[in-house]
Amino acid sequence: MEFGKCVAEPCADDATDCADRAAGGRPKKTSCTILTGFLGAGKTTLINHILESRDHGLRVAIIENEFGEVGVDDALVIETEEEVFEMNNGCVCCTVRGDLMRILEKLARDGAGFDHVLIETTGLADPAPVAQTFFVDEDVKQNYELDAIVTVVDAKHVLPHLREEKPEGVENETVEQVAFADRIVLNKLDLVTDEEKAEVLGELRKINEFCEILETEHSRVDVPSILGIGAFDLSRVLQEEEDFLNTDAEHEHDTSVSSVGIEFGGRLDLHRLNTWLTILLRDHGVDIFRSKGILCIDGSDARFVFQGVHMLMSISSSDDGVGRPWKDGEARTNRLVFIGRNLDREKLNARFRECLVAGSY
Repeated sequence: MEFGKCVAEPCADDATDCADRAAGGRPKKTSCTILTGFLGAGKTTLINHILESRDHGLRVAIIENEFGEVGVDDALVIETEEEVFEMNNGCVCCTVRGDLMRILEKLARDGAGFDHVLIETTGLADPAPVAQTFFVDEDVKQNYELDAIVTVVDAKHVLPHLREEKPEGVENETVEQVAFADRIVLNKLDLVTDEEKAEVLGELRKINEFCEILETEHSRVDVPSILGIGAFDLSRVLQEEEDFLNTDAEHEHDTSVSSVGIEFGGRLDLHRLNTWLTILLRDHGVDIFRSKGILCIDGSDARFVFQGVHMLMSISSSDDGVGRPWKDGEARTNRLVFIGRNLDREKLNARFRECLVAGSY
């Protein structure tokens, strides 16, 4: 696990909070939102939108969880005064759940005075065990309250994942993410027709009949419609899932899904890289659910960002206003991650290395 820290900006309410504490008043519990959604739905884009929107007036701590040994999402989040924590190489609903509790306990212990905590899960997470943490862990219960589960849905790619038949005993995480949602952000509507949107809405309503659905493009929603809404209802969840609070309940991932992380120094030939990625996603995009990376391109001082969801891909740079530029003295390391099925680690590494400029690494 790796911690990335920024200094949080002061809040006008801090003096009042300090006075309340000095007077012996019990500090108010900090509200938490679980942000979930399948790979590539637009969760990190939504986080950036929240951080850029100052009208909500909240000091937000971000906890990110990535599935894979190479972290990329921390580099995709915009520069901000807020505090960002990163959990890599595991899923917050199981293997790194203890890390989540330790981070929450650290935030409470340090008395950082955040108004809200936003927990971004990996796209392969079942939100139920994460939500369970707020009701079964005494330290977390004492300091935090679960405000809502917000699920981002990719209107272009969600249907095959919702309808996928999983092996016996393995949950369909996409279905679980929709079923547990208190708010659904139906994203990427610019990529679908009205008929396709209606089909997606129909499938979502079969799974979650009453949840409010916010329709959008590029994850742009009114922030007060997803933060501080007090929408999580434990009694409703228990009606649907009686063993929700059973900590012994098993949670099994689809083991056919894996990740491959690539990390190399050196400069990349943009033409060779573009050609390789285009062919790779054209031929294997069905199996590659998500791909993303930070790139150092030969002949440019800009920091490039690669994003892919199945067969759709884009490469943009800090010169285009995407991401942040390289910092002075920062190691210009290329980092990519592929998540999906039937991934050939050796071949992906070899093909990527062929895109590097000779003598630059």
